[in-house]
Amino acid sequence: MVLSRPSPQWRWVGIKALAHALALLPLALLVQAAFGGTLGADPVAAITHQTGEWALRLVLLGLAMTPLRRLLGQPWPIRFRRLVGLYAFFYASLHLATYVVLDLGQYWQQLLDDIVKRPYITVGFAAWLLLVPLALTSTRGWMRRLGRRWGQLHKLAYVVGVLGVLHYLWLVKSDLREPLVYAAVLALLLGLRLWWRFRKPPAQAPMRGA
Repeated sequence: MVLSRPSPQWRWVGIKALAHALALLPLALLVQAAFGGTLGADPVAAITHQTGEWALRLVLLGLAMTPLRRLLGQPWPIRFRRLVGLYAFFYASLHLATYVVLDLGQYWQQLLDDIVKRPYITVGFAAWLLLVPLALTSTRGWMRRLGRRWGQLHKLAYVVGVLGVLHYLWLVKSDLREPLVYAAVLALLLGLRLWWRFRKPPAQAPMRGA
């Protein structure tokens, strides 16, 4: 008996399911570590750090989809951009919720004071605020409603990347190696976009007989 190959549609469903599983894996490992008591002496700080780091990684991964499409000459990276962006917002929201609920104990006045007085919290909160409209308008329906303005709105992802890296740089007080790696990745992704935008098109060869 010869088994038929799955249709391209079902293959895509399987690939998306795998992508969702990979995106949720950090959360599953974090929950396992929390219940297993392996988060270290300060579990709240560990949760805050890991959720924030995964949010930043996914923001950068989302920004990498367009360069990947151009470098590979394949359209498939763009099909993952919405999924990656929504999970970036998900982890950023977990990061903020951990800080507000577990660290501050829902003491909202302290949160407002921190936003005003601590620059790294100011830029981090601003990055999360900018992610909100990007997540809300990520559907095809909103793409149709906004038209060309949708692309202009979603360029805020560049600002989110810059603010996220700045938040990490200002948060770390001693060893800057890890946030500088993220800064280098962001610089590369933005640099590629600038290069492609401003480079001169190749000169066309003159037509014979001209």
